[in-house]
Amino acid sequence: MVTTFFGRNIPRHWAAYVFILPCLAVTTLFFLVPLGMTAWMSLNEWPLLGHPSFAGLRNYLALFVDASFWGSLLFTVKYTLVVTPAIFLFAFALALLVQRGARFVGIFRTAYFLPVVIGMTSASLLWTWLFNDQVGIFSAVLMDLGLVDEPVQWLGETNSALASIVTMVLWKAAGFTMVILLVGMQAIPIDLYEAAALDGAGWLRQIRSITIPLMRRTFALALTMSFIGSFLAFEQFFVMTRGGPFNSTITIVHWIYRASFTYFKLGYGAAMSMVLLMILLLLSGLQLWLLRDDKE
Repeated sequence: MVTTFFGRNIPRHWAAYVFILPCLAVTTLFFLVPLGMTAWMSLNEWPLLGHPSFAGLRNYLALFVDASFWGSLLFTVKYTLVVTPAIFLFAFALALLVQRGARFVGIFRTAYFLPVVIGMTSASLLWTWLFNDQVGIFSAVLMDLGLVDEPVQWLGETNSALASIVTMVLWKAAGFTMVILLVGMQAIPIDLYEAAALDGAGWLRQIRSITIPLMRRTFALALTMSFIGSFLAFEQFFVMTRGGPFNSTITIVHWIYRASFTYFKLGYGAAMSMVLLMILLLLSGLQLWLLRDDKE
């Protein structure tokens, strides 16, 4: 089989390679090459200024005795385990609300999705002001209602700081997950719901017996993307808490940033980046395996 490409007849399998060449070039230039450079940097003592020196696995071995690395990793896991289910459940509820073609449903879909288009840094600055104990609106409202006697230090304590950031991320990211889930819901044939209704199945029974089983792949996509985004959290913590109070909200990406650009240990930061990549590949693969279809 041949196909015509720019007026020339070439084999069809070669035409396929021609069409994927731009994507392959972009992937190689912006992913594979930086990944290879990061892997090489992780095997070297790489100062910000001066010449690198080969260190072998020394940077990787140093991770085992780095309390800051393990502390940031554990906090990242804690944050991910809290925010990922929260985003998914909230987005699933929103998707159910806007699934039907009711009146003004388009306005609600747009309103729920609008926070997604705001940059994470801008959203973090906005919510930092909202949580401010002096001029923030949340403390002022609570004091006006008589629920508290003095301004609340939302970002001044570890637990309240984490809860505040989770709230901001939930507002910011749930709309994107909602759209993914909504697409999956709308792909389910309406005939299944009509048949279930004729058999006497109520709304909750339809969700449990039709919606959830037929959306396993959509759930896998939404959870995996949310999981990866949560594990790579950086801007919200960097802007809202700066890793405080007392370095209790430093994520693994934040620690990589500090090691690389505050302490100028670029090789060590690259080693942590490679370990983080391996962790994400392992956990994402496990998550996709657990949420696989019976056919898969």
